[in-house]
Amino acid sequence: MTQSGAPARNPLRRGLIGLVGIAIAILGILVASQIGTLLPGGAVAATISPGPSPSPVPSPTGIAVEPSPTPVPPTEPPPSQPPPPVLVPAPLTGLLVTPEAAARHVIAVMVDDLSPARPQSGFNSASIVWHAPAEGGIPRYMMLFQDTIPGGVGPVRSSREYYIEWAAEWHAMYVHAGGSPQALETLAAKGHGQWVYNADEFRWGGRYLWRTTDRFPPHNVYTDGEHLRALAKRLGAADKPMAPVWLFAPDAPREERPRGGSIRVDYPTEIITYRYDAASNTYLRYINGSKKAQRDRVGGKVVAPKNVVLLRMGFGPLNDGHPQKHRLEANDVGKGVAYIATNGVTIKGQWRKASPTAPTLLFDGDGKPVVLTAGQTFVQVITLGYTFAIHDGEPPFWIPPPHRNDV
Repeated sequence: MTQSGAPARNPLRRGLIGLVGIAIAILGILVASQIGTLLPGGAVAATISPGPSPSPVPSPTGIAVEPSPTPVPPTEPPPSQPPPPVLVPAPLTGLLVTPEAAARHVIAVMVDDLSPARPQSGFNSASIVWHAPAEGGIPRYMMLFQDTIPGGVGPVRSSREYYIEWAAEWHAMYVHAGGSPQALETLAAKGHGQWVYNADEFRWGGRYLWRTTDRFPPHNVYTDGEHLRALAKRLGAADKPMAPVWLFAPDAPREERPRGGSIRVDYPTEIITYRYDAASNTYLRYINGSKKAQRDRVGGKVVAPKNVVLLRMGFGPLNDGHPQKHRLEANDVGKGVAYIATNGVTIKGQWRKASPTAPTLLFDGDGKPVVLTAGQTFVQVITLGYTFAIHDGEPPFWIPPPHRNDV
């Protein structure tokens, strides 16, 4: 029985009101978890999170709570990269090499050029190669090694006075197997570091030079860069920075190089021919009209210098008491006509050498120093009576159009 005037309680309505209250409370907790901390009395303390928060996880009471943020490890700087190697121009070629390579002591090696000695070893490791008449007009090489250490060199042959004076321009270690009386006398007096460092096979053979069994004497004396460097250290030819003598510049642009061109030098016993190749900007070298270019026995690659220098100078019989040897001496001190071929173009100029140890300098027709292309140089020395022929190629006939971004 109910009392009069008191409203009757509806259980369904009371349940709905309760559910709505619970929903509002849960919604408040969720909002607070996203924007701040729920304080007593329903207040919210605002917080700022550096990034997206982790998803809420259920607690033992069944109410979702915010987990503790995962600590972010500090960002480590990337590992430091080693600086690029410092490169400097090599004094004999102008090519960029390490300072260590640029300071290596120059090593000059006399190399045979008779047909039983071919193919010779060491051409493509040499910075400069001298080629000049020797006994009976038969030419002989002198290879100068500096920044590149050769894998093999030879056959090593005997010395001559004018080769010593060319090697003295670099205070080089001079490697040979005997020599003319004039040359041996000079080496005995000036070969202890005054002009050069004398490295005679007669004294140092067996350990630093050796005779191979695949060739007949005297065309079988060989050595290599490792043994030459060790011998230079033994003789006191220390490494140290040196100043360049010639000027060098990079290759001319492809579109400025001529097509074709050749140089022919006539020695009494052989003919040397160079054929200019514009693609590589080099002069491919040929012997006695062969259709195949000369190759280095070490590695088998074609011999192709960047520069060819032709020096004309006076030669005469060497009066050393052995006229049957037909030895020569050269007027290598002084001046004379020079032809300098580089980038496919030949310049007629002059060579000058002030003393036996002074450098051989190259000048153009106006008396200005010639600029060579960075790389290897072959020096062809001929007497005033030897014949030669130089034919430069056709000038460039096509110039590429300017670059367009829409092509």
